[in-house]
Amino acid sequence: MSTFPEYEQYDALGLADLIRTGQVAPDEVLEAAIERIESRNGPLNAVVHKLYDSARAVAAQSLSGPFAGVPFLVKDLGIQLNGAPITHGSRFWKDQTCAKDTTLVRRYKAAGLVIVGVTSTAEYGLSCETAPSLQGPTRNPWDLTRSAGGSSGGAAVAVAVGMVPAAHANDGGGSIRIPSSSCGVFGLKTTRGRNPVGPDIGENWNGLSTQNVITRSVRDSAALLDATHGPEPGDPYSAPNFAGSFLEGLKAPQRPLRIALQTVTHFGQPIAPEVADAVRGAAALLASLGHHVDEARPQFDAEALKQDMFTIVGCNATNAIRLREQVLGRAVTPEDIERITWLWIQRCESRSGRDLAKAIGTIHTVARQIGQFFEDFDILLTPTMPHLPLPLRTVDMRSSDLDDYYDKLYGNNTFTTVCNCTGVPAASVPLAWAEGLPVGVQLTAPSGHEMRLLRLSAQLETARPWVNRRPPMAIGHTASSPS
Repeated sequence: MSTFPEYEQYDALGLADLIRTGQVAPDEVLEAAIERIESRNGPLNAVVHKLYDSARAVAAQSLSGPFAGVPFLVKDLGIQLNGAPITHGSRFWKDQTCAKDTTLVRRYKAAGLVIVGVTSTAEYGLSCETAPSLQGPTRNPWDLTRSAGGSSGGAAVAVAVGMVPAAHANDGGGSIRIPSSSCGVFGLKTTRGRNPVGPDIGENWNGLSTQNVITRSVRDSAALLDATHGPEPGDPYSAPNFAGSFLEGLKAPQRPLRIALQTVTHFGQPIAPEVADAVRGAAALLASLGHHVDEARPQFDAEALKQDMFTIVGCNATNAIRLREQVLGRAVTPEDIERITWLWIQRCESRSGRDLAKAIGTIHTVARQIGQFFEDFDILLTPTMPHLPLPLRTVDMRSSDLDDYYDKLYGNNTFTTVCNCTGVPAASVPLAWAEGLPVGVQLTAPSGHEMRLLRLSAQLETARPWVNRRPPMAIGHTASSPS
C-alpha cells in the first residue's frame, strides 16, 4: 500500500508546497510516483526508461527551487539527460547514452524536479501517434484500442493517469497538443524561441519544434514556464521578451477578448460532428464569460504549407540520420529505422538547397499572414484535432506508402501544424468528451502571447474543471460521465 495515497490529488505546485512545509517527505512523494508507474505502465507503455536509482539519490539530497522534490518525466526525444538513454524512439539510436544535460534539463534540475524516467515517442517525432517498433505502441488510457496521440504520447498518458503531475514534451507539428487532446490533459506549445534547445544546437526543424510540458493544471504549466523560459548564449533568435511571472500573471483579471471561431480545416473541409459540437460549445462558454466570438479563419495557401513542411521535416530528419551515421561509422539500413522514415529521407535526398530555401520562405509568408489575422483577433479557437482519437496504427510508420501516410498525418495535424510553421503559441484545453473520449479545443495567440493563452485557459479551467476527469486506467478512478 502506498505511503502517500493522496499523491495524485495534487498538482506539481501542490506537491511542492506539501514538501516545502514538511507535510510529506520527498522520498515519500517519489515512491508514490514509482508505485504508480509500476502499477499502471504495463498496458499503456508510457515510460520506456526507468531511472529510479538516480531519482532516489536526487530525492535524498537537499533540494531547492519552486518544484523541489516533485517527480517528473522527460521525453525520449530532443533532450539530453546525463547518463540516461535517449533513443528518439529509434533502433538506430538504441544504444545511445547521454554525456551531458541540455540547457532545459539543467533548468528543470534547478527548479528542484526529480527526473524519474523517460517517456515514449514516435521515431524522431515523425508521427501523430506513438507506436515505435523499438518499444511498441503507447495506448490511450481512455480506450486501449485508440492512439494516445504523438509524438509525446508517453508524456500525455503518464500525466493523464497520475504517474506524475507534469512531464516534459516537445512539439514540431502538434506533438504536445495532439496527445494532450487525445488523453484529456493540458498542453501548451510555446512561441518559437521561448524555451532553450541548446547548448549544442540553435533550433530544431528550422524552428518548427519547441520544448515545453504537458500538465493537468494550467498553473503548473505557467510555473514550469517561469522556470524554463529565456534565451541562452548563442541563440539564433529568441521569443519576444516576457519580464514578469507567468504564474503571477494568472491572478490578473481576464479582459474581454476578440475570438475567431473556426470549424472547418484550413483547406475548408468539414470536421467530425462531435468535434464541431465541442468547439462550438467552447465558443458558447467563452461568450458566456464575456468574450466576443465571431466565425472567421486565416487565409493562406494551405496546400503549399503542407508540401513545404514535408520538405523541412524530411530534410532535417535526413540530416539527423547522416550525423548518426558519422557517430556509428556506418550507413543506415532499412532495418535500422521505420519504413516511413526510410522512405521520407530517401525522397528528401533529391531535394536541393533551393527547395529547402523555398520551403522556409513559405512558412515565413504564412507567418506574415497569420500575424495580419491577429491584428483583428486576440485568439483563434479551433479543434485541436478534426476527429476523435484514432484507432491504433491508423497513421502507421510501418506503411510502405509515404504519400498516403503523409496525407493521413497532415490531415490529423491540420489545426496544429500551422502554429509550428508560423512560430505562434497554442494550447490544447480538455473541455469536452464524446463517446467516452476527450476532445481538446485549441486556443492560438499571436507570437509572444503565452500569458494570454494561460490566463484564458485558466478561466476555462475554473468555469469547466477537468482535473477530476480521470481515465479508467488510473487505478482507483473511473472515467466521469461525458457532458
